[in-house]
Amino acid sequence: MDWLREPGFFGTHATTGADLSQMMATLFTALFIVGWLQARKRKADAHHWLMLGGMMSMLSFFIAYYLFRQLGVLAVEGKEGFGGSQSLYDYVFIPVLTLHIILVIIGLIMAVYMIVLGFRSQQFIDGVRSLRESRLLTTWKKISLIFIGIAVVVLGIFFSRVATAGFSMRKLEVYVIFLALVAFVFAIEMTIQRIWPDGAKRHRALGRFTMVIYCVLFVTGSFTYTMLYILYPGKIG
Repeated sequence: MDWLREPGFFGTHATTGADLSQMMATLFTALFIVGWLQARKRKADAHHWLMLGGMMSMLSFFIAYYLFRQLGVLAVEGKEGFGGSQSLYDYVFIPVLTLHIILVIIGLIMAVYMIVLGFRSQQFIDGVRSLRESRLLTTWKKISLIFIGIAVVVLGIFFSRVATAGFSMRKLEVYVIFLALVAFVFAIEMTIQRIWPDGAKRHRALGRFTMVIYCVLFVTGSFTYTMLYILYPGKIG
C-alpha cells in the first residue's frame, strides 16, 4: 500500500492515507449524525440504512487508518515522529491521540453493538420499520461465547503481527486493553439491560451515548490531524 504514503489531496503535509482517513472520518460522522436526526424524526427506515452505512464507513476507516497505515498501534509504541516540541508531544499530542484511539475502539464496538441491538429490537408493522417496545434480555452464557469468539480473532491478529514484526510488551498491552474494553462493554450491557430491560428504550439511550462518542472522536481525530499535518508536521504519515 505504498500509494497511501504519497502526498495527500487536501494540500497539507499529510499523506494520501492521512487525507483519506480524515475524509472517511468526516463521512461516517456525517452519516451517524444524519441517521440520528432521522431517528429523532421517527423515520426508522432512513435511520437504519444511514446507521448501517455509517458503520461500514467506520470499519473501512479503521482498516485504512489503523491496519494499512499502522498508525494507531505504532504511535502508541513510540515508532512515529512529531514536529512539535517534546513537551507538546508528551502533554498534548500523546494524551489526545491516546484518547482518540480508545474512542475508536469503543466506537467500533458500539457501532456493531448498536446495529445488532437495532436488528434485535426492530419490528415491521404493515411494512413499516419501528422499535418493538418489549423486554429484550440476553444471558451471560451468550455474552461469554461472543467474547470468546472475539478473543480468538484478536489473539490471531496479535500472533500474526508478532510473527511478522516481532514481540513487544507495548504491542501486547494494546491488544489486552482492547479485549478489556470489549469485556467492559459487555459488562455494561448486562448492567444496562437490568436498568432498561425494554429493548427500544435501551437502543435509544445507548444511541445517545454513542453519538457523543462519535462527535468527540471526530473532534480528537481532527485535532491530531491538524497538529500532525498543518501545525507541526513531522515524520508521521
